[in-house]
Amino acid sequence: MAVTAKRLNDSKSGKTLNIGVVYQKMIKAKNSRRYQKKAVSANDKGADGKSERVLILDNIRSVINVGAIFRTADAIGISKIYLTGYTPEPVDRFGRIRGDFVRASLGADKNVEWESVGRAEKIIYRLKKLKFQIIAVEQASNSVDYKKIKVGKRMAIIIGNEVNGISKNILRAANIVAEIPMLGRKESLNVSVAAGIFLFRVFDR
Repeated sequence: MAVTAKRLNDSKSGKTLNIGVVYQKMIKAKNSRRYQKKAVSANDKGADGKSERVLILDNIRSVINVGAIFRTADAIGISKIYLTGYTPEPVDRFGRIRGDFVRASLGADKNVEWESVGRAEKIIYRLKKLKFQIIAVEQASNSVDYKKIKVGKRMAIIIGNEVNGISKNILRAANIVAEIPMLGRKESLNVSVAAGIFLFRVFDR
């Protein structure tokens, strides 16, 4: 349905509102709530009902990569995924379910609870207050071998951008920086592949 760009005044704020923009925001909010109802509400509990294991996907550009990570997260029992920065969501800006996301995740986006936060620092701060151990998966001078990570009951794993990785500010906010050693000539892995290797190594024990 076409929406004309008529304007009206908000009686409370006195601001001029664009009807088309307001309408789009209402539709997105309505569809997002409808979509979230389809997702499993695990209350941040893992597959065993006790552990709390969450992912923070920060500034990942590819829908294919994010969808693949959702599929892996579902398989390993991640309780919730936080999408930060410009990481794509399972729904578009109008609140419509994205077909390309569904194809990449094979429907796992309906099984894993997710939330779009905006800035990664915001959710990291919130999780730290809840006593989560924050682990960033990245190559850095202070990184440790990912095989040495000890499993805790409350863990948040950060996965970053395909090219630039995780920002220095976020790395400083993490409790641990973990690295997957590269034994060949290539210096890095595809982000969804790295996420799968890390998650199954740490949590499938």
